[in-house]
Amino acid sequence: MGATTKLSFEEFRRLQEAAEETFRYELDEGELLLTPSPAPRHNIVRYNLRHALTTFVKAHRLGLVLDETDFRLSENTVRKPDVAFIAQERMKNFDFDRSPITGAPSLAIEIISPTNRTQDTTKKVRQYLAAGCQSVWLVYPSLGLVEIHDAGGSHSVSAPQSMDEQKLFPGRTFSLSLKTIFGDDLP
Repeated sequence: MGATTKLSFEEFRRLQEAAEETFRYELDEGELLLTPSPAPRHNIVRYNLRHALTTFVKAHRLGLVLDETDFRLSENTVRKPDVAFIAQERMKNFDFDRSPITGAPSLAIEIISPTNRTQDTTKKVRQYLAAGCQSVWLVYPSLGLVEIHDAGGSHSVSAPQSMDEQKLFPGRTFSLSLKTIFGDDLP
């Protein structure tokens, strides 16, 4: 196995500034990761989730939903969740004119591709939760499954069930049919 070159956050920032728009990077505890371009199914699922979550969050003035945004989770860890929710009370601490945003989102959603390794995904969940993320959703389009991770543990919901989330939205319930997420019109 080859040696891994570690980068500082400042080196990562300079690389990001010089990179072309077509390159997507994350910094995993100092290790630079080039993230591949997503497949069409991944983008469809991300759009469906973001659209449903944005509609709910805006209707109840709960905060902000972003996609593909860098979050600095620790000194040398920068992650780019596919979709992120930032609760209203956390927004006052974020500088929306700088990237990456310092701190974790309230919710990080990662859409898992068949090429994602379990150990890498597990590490991401740990990093998000350790940085203060309240919940991490791992979305598996090929399985029709969503795993929900939070401080209390984890559980999963499978299509055609609906997903109901209350912990993130006090006094509200975000309910979404997984058939809607996974695009029941896709092969």
